[in-house]
Amino acid sequence: MKAHYLASLALLTLPLTVVAVEPGPSSPQQKQTETWLTLQSSGQVASPAQQKASAAERDLATQRWLDSFKHPIPEYFDQKVGGQTQGSN
Repeated sequence: MKAHYLASLALLTLPLTVVAVEPGPSSPQQKQTETWLTLQSSGQVASPAQQKASAAERDLATQRWLDSFKHPIPEYFDQKVGGQTQGSN
């Protein structure tokens, strides 16, 4: 009976012994990505001049978005159709 309690206690304390991943970026690329995302979301380096789209640009963008609904979404994508990449054999 004691072994049952000890085994249960060991299983309950197991999550406490797991070591978490250290906070912060794991690579220089991740650090640079996080820096760019922080700058983008904070607006610290945003342009002081407002950037507005003209009415014609807005109409074209809206029409392009509406035209995207004319094509049905296939149930499955054929993996062979996309062509080849540099790494393909």
